[in-house]
Amino acid sequence: MILPSSRSRLATTMRTAASLAIIALSAIVLLYYPPDRYNFYPRCPIFLYLHLQCPGCGSTRALAALLHGHLREALHFNALTTLLLPLVVLYIAPVYPSLWRQNSINWPRPGNGIIYAVLTLTFAFTILRNLPT
Repeated sequence: MILPSSRSRLATTMRTAASLAIIALSAIVLLYYPPDRYNFYPRCPIFLYLHLQCPGCGSTRALAALLHGHLREALHFNALTTLLLPLVVLYIAPVYPSLWRQNSINWPRPGNGIIYAVLTLTFAFTILRNLPT
């Protein structure tokens, strides 16, 4: 007989394993099937129809470049994603263990200043990358 707390822990373990498997599989696909050589990756509809690069354009290629250890190339493809990725990891890492202790994640709420700063940075990045060269 499985106790309710054991079921909860088992479900949490299964969710964690599934999450890690998805992340690992995504990394393997990016590592062995780079976006610049394979065309099964989705295309950005903003770029496709408006010929403007959104803040996410180039993120997949940047992540693939990072997996190959090419930081300069990743910065070229999408500097915003490349520079914000460590901050995202630092934001998620301390929260993830709470999933083991509890059955839910309590995301810390960043201050309004941080939210406005990231939005302003993203807006400025989008404008700057679409200026004619």
